[in-house]
Amino acid sequence: MTLSRLCIGLSAFILTGCSDYEWGWYVLDPSTEQGQTNLKFLLAGFQDTIAVSLLSMVLAMLLGLVVALPALSERKELKAANRTYVEIVRAIPVLVLLLWVYYGLPTLLDISLNHFWAGVITLTIAESAFMAEVFRGGIQSITKGQHEAAESLGLNYWQKMRLVIFPQAVRIILPPLGNQFIYILKMSSLVSVIGLSDLTRRANELVVNEYLPLEIYSFLVLEYLVLILCVSQCVRWLERKYALPSH
Repeated sequence: MTLSRLCIGLSAFILTGCSDYEWGWYVLDPSTEQGQTNLKFLLAGFQDTIAVSLLSMVLAMLLGLVVALPALSERKELKAANRTYVEIVRAIPVLVLLLWVYYGLPTLLDISLNHFWAGVITLTIAESAFMAEVFRGGIQSITKGQHEAAESLGLNYWQKMRLVIFPQAVRIILPPLGNQFIYILKMSSLVSVIGLSDLTRRANELVVNEYLPLEIYSFLVLEYLVLILCVSQCVRWLERKYALPSH
C-alpha cells in the first residue's frame, strides 16, 4: 500500500487548495475498508493494461519489421507497397480502427473476438506503421561500408542483415522503440471503450459507483504517470547498456 499512499498524498498536495471544492479522498483512503476495496479494484487494472501493451508491442515490432523490408528494396513496386501501407494505417485514428476491428472483423471473418484480442490487433496494426518507419530509418542509417564489408565476407542478404546490419541498427532504434512503447501504453486506455477491464475502464466504473470523478481520475492520472515513469527509466537503462561506443 506504500505506492497507494504516495499517490494519494501527491494528489492531495497538488490539488488541495486550488478551489473551494471539498475533496472526497476518503473514497481512496487505504486506512478504511472502503478505500482498500476501491484501491485494490483500481490497481488490478494494471494487469490488463500491461498485458495488452506488451503483447501489442512485440507483435507490432514483428509486423513493423516485415513492413519495413520492402522499403529497403530497389524495386519500386515494393517501396510503393510499403509507403501505401504506412500512409493508410497512420491516417486512421486508433479509436476508429479499434471500433472497426471489434465490430467489423467478427462480421467479415465470422469469428469470435473478445475485448483483449480486439485491443491487441488494433494496437498492433496501428503501431506497426510507426515501427516500420523506425526500423527503416535505423537500418538505412548503417553506413554503406558495413554492407560492403559483410558482402566481402561472403554473407548473403539475410546473413548480412541478421549478423551485421540489424544488431547495429537495434542500438540506434532503442530510444524510438522506447517512445513507441510509451505511446502504446497511453493508447491502450482506448481499449476501455469496448470493455477491457484496464486502468481506465476500472476508473470509469468506480466513478459510476462513487460519484467522485475528480478524485478517481486524479488517481488514474497518477497510475499512468507511475507506470510510464518506470518504463522510461527502463528504456534509459537499456540505452546506456547498449549504447554505441563513442569514437
